[in-house]
Amino acid sequence: MSKDQTLLPAWAPDTAVMLVNLGTPRAPTRAAVSAFLAEFLSDRRVVELPALLWQPILRGIVIPLRAARVAHAYETIWDGDSPLRAVSERQRAALQDALRDTLGDRAPWVRLAMSYQGPVISDVLREMLEAGVQRVCVLPLYPQYSATTTAAVFDQVARFMQASRPLPHFALVRDYHDHPGYIEALAASVREYRATHGNSGHLLLSFHGIPEVNVRKGDPYQQQSLRTGELLAEALQLRPEEWTLAFQSRFGRQKWLQPYTDETLRRLAREGIDAVDVICPAFSADCLETLEEMAIANRELFIESGGREYRYIPCLNERADHVAMLAAVARAALGIS
Repeated sequence: MSKDQTLLPAWAPDTAVMLVNLGTPRAPTRAAVSAFLAEFLSDRRVVELPALLWQPILRGIVIPLRAARVAHAYETIWDGDSPLRAVSERQRAALQDALRDTLGDRAPWVRLAMSYQGPVISDVLREMLEAGVQRVCVLPLYPQYSATTTAAVFDQVARFMQASRPLPHFALVRDYHDHPGYIEALAASVREYRATHGNSGHLLLSFHGIPEVNVRKGDPYQQQSLRTGELLAEALQLRPEEWTLAFQSRFGRQKWLQPYTDETLRRLAREGIDAVDVICPAFSADCLETLEEMAIANRELFIESGGREYRYIPCLNERADHVAMLAAVARAALGIS
């Protein structure tokens, strides 16, 4: 937790915004990654298997096989801290400044929490109550809703509510996959990147995947991802042959949402599309899956498959238009005009 985040605001607000992202290992080491994977993959929202069946597999096979490899991947992108934690803190600070600039002493207090490895959601909520906060907007930094991400956040909020006697009023933001400010921020990031680096002629939208079975059970993530893609293509005035949507980061042997990003990149190269720009609209902040998997590993895959040029467009991170959109979402949830 940053020093700035621990300080109580001088204006003693009665409202607050809790930004929540997934979380990250505390260090790019095998031990730290093992601890992160153990917590993350033990969440029943993430892996929907009985603990008696899953825990021996997780701790006896999955973590021993994956921890060293994942730690090495983190080493390639670690710059004094995890990129996800660093970017998320900058987002928190930027959102606090944006709300103060427009609302003055009426601005909500903005805090950051993570689902895994801290800052712990229940600790942040407890500190808000102790500071006299009466209304809390819980804003998961996942544009598209999934039970594997957003619902996991809400589960922790619910557990806090069950264990606490005094409670604030909660406003839970489920998703913002089609929010005009979000779509325009994505479009602007593509336009600006291409204005500086040139236009490859083909845009690949790579969303994080989830198991297909989750969608059959009612998870709206796939539908919302497709809608985001359609709206972004419309905002950029792309023809159907100028963009492709795929899903990355699959894990395990079961089928995940398709088409898969790595297979799509191979196919595009085979079909003669030798230059691509890549954006990851499901990620609000750059992290391992964007900076290592997409910007490094999949670039190598595309080039080895016959591609010529591969360019990764950064996540929205702390862009001013992204922060303005988050401020609008938080204010609407809290009923602040």
